[in-house]
Amino acid sequence: MSPALPFASRYRRLVTFVAVLLVAGPVTADSTTTIDPTSNLGSWEGWGVSLAWWGKAFGNRSDLADIFFSLKSVSYNGVTVPGLGLNIARYNAGACSSNSVNGTTIAANSILPARKMDAYWIDWANSDPTSSSWSWGVDANQRSMMTLAKARGANRFELFSNSPVWWMCSNHNPAGAANGGKHSFKGSPPVSTFDTSYFLGENIQSWNIQNHAVYLATIAKYAHDNWGITFSSVEPFNEPSSSWWTATNNQEGSHFSIATMMQVVIYLRSELNKRGLTSTLVSASDENTYDIATSTWNSFNSTARANIGRINVHGYQDTGGRRDLIYSAASSAGLEIWNSEYGESDATGLSLAQDLLLDFSWLHPRAWVYWQAIDGGGWGLISGDITSGQLSGVANKYYVLAHFTRHIREGMRILNTGSLSDTVAAAYDATNRKLIIVAANFGSGQYINFDLSKFSQPPSNGALVPRWSTHTNGSEQYVAHSDTYISGTEFWSFFDQNVVQTFEVDNVSL
Repeated sequence: MSPALPFASRYRRLVTFVAVLLVAGPVTADSTTTIDPTSNLGSWEGWGVSLAWWGKAFGNRSDLADIFFSLKSVSYNGVTVPGLGLNIARYNAGACSSNSVNGTTIAANSILPARKMDAYWIDWANSDPTSSSWSWGVDANQRSMMTLAKARGANRFELFSNSPVWWMCSNHNPAGAANGGKHSFKGSPPVSTFDTSYFLGENIQSWNIQNHAVYLATIAKYAHDNWGITFSSVEPFNEPSSSWWTATNNQEGSHFSIATMMQVVIYLRSELNKRGLTSTLVSASDENTYDIATSTWNSFNSTARANIGRINVHGYQDTGGRRDLIYSAASSAGLEIWNSEYGESDATGLSLAQDLLLDFSWLHPRAWVYWQAIDGGGWGLISGDITSGQLSGVANKYYVLAHFTRHIREGMRILNTGSLSDTVAAAYDATNRKLIIVAANFGSGQYINFDLSKFSQPPSNGALVPRWSTHTNGSEQYVAHSDTYISGTEFWSFFDQNVVQTFEVDNVSL
């Protein structure tokens, strides 16, 4: 019998043996997906976040700007956080102000103070942005965060509205109409009280429909000339078909009928053009669900459609809804889609991973935007209270999102991932000849095999494939590993249940 080897020698021999197995001996995979290098689901435009309302509360925090808009490792609350590298910021044009206009003021409302966003156009006396009817010093914090985002590399900005300014509203309440989008009567209304906006449950006064467009176009022009911000798109609505925008709501909101939406879209395109902002898109309609978005688009006439440059939709239908139908509608019109707002109260990141991967598989958005970066109740990527200004820990869902935002970057080509498309996303970086794969497993633990045989130049046999792993139970949070290797034209990895993993494969050609 040979003498026992020292522990260090035995450990090195074990590591060598495992590495040989990983390179030379394929493991029987429970699932296999073949990445299709000939596919092209579009060039990725980026990841983003809306700045209202958390930007109003924390807009002067450079460390938060680093966390959300850079790829740096940032020290926060006793931990080192990998920056998300977001490049899209959605800026909210406010609808509230405290001034009095000829004895008229904003109506008493239930909007939470932290959700009241200041309006720049404070009265109806003058549309000239240099006049006293405009107050350009308000909303400093949200604007500050937008500037900090740009300084860290954010390059796409969208202006959006939750409600027309209070004085454009029939009840002077930017939370919504008395009955939201619901009819406020049964049967036919008496002729003496008939009013189109009343009938439709709308809150915008008919004579202010164009003014709503003027307001947004003026902000876009002022931002370009004075803030160094060029809005690539302007979205005049926020879930406009929904019926919950009532006068007792706790945030700004407004229901719009299809007919009024079409008027606003046409006016907005015209007002942007008048100000020389011909390349700024009109996006619409930020509906709450995929199915409502399809219905709204199908209800628009050809004139309205011709004035829309991109379809925006929110992702609040979670795993439900026909993502494929709104994608088909957009494709037929030659338009791109953004998932312009997503959020839920699942702090683990499990829901986020499921919903986002379904978006890649069926919706095919060119960009994806989270709603509240900082919030309580599981909604925030970082837990915090925008009312008190208190911040606490980083949610596990932050680390799940980091798999996507830090690796699938602007300009990459999105690829089809075959039979596992609902749980696997892939992108190709042509500049660096790198394949990115983000995959998740929501069932029992299993091996997943990734077949790269269709690539014209697969990676070299035995090449290391760096991987990162996050478990939705928090046991791993974006942990890097160097234990995965190419075997022939494949590689594989074991996935526990509810695990998200990212792989970067170097030296591959389409």
